Amino acid sequence: MPLTVSPLAERRGVRAAGEVGLSTHQVWERALEEIVQQGEEVCHVELSAVTFVDVAGAGALVAAARRLPPDSRLVLHRPPPALCRTLELLWPGLPAIEVSMS
Repeated sequence: MPLTVSPLAERRGVRAAGEVGLSTHQVWERALEEIVQQGEEVCHVELSAVTFVDVAGAGALVAAARRLPPDSRLVLHRPPPALCRTLELLWPGLPAIEVSMS
């Protein structure tokens, strides 16, 4: 399944839909780099339409969060449960990533 990423209309950030896997890493990483370049204190990533994120995609998300300015964060809205588990297992307590189920 392809991955599409578009800007959010109501706040700073992006909406992603599809799967983050080997064939879509380039799209995902480009979107994350744009988020980092914006330098916002809070950037929202709407993931309710994402069905799968592989470990490399989760790693790219963590790498992007680590490149944010100090005291900035990514707020992941409704991420797939497997992504939450991956983040908790491999990168627990990362302050630059906040998960919101709303």
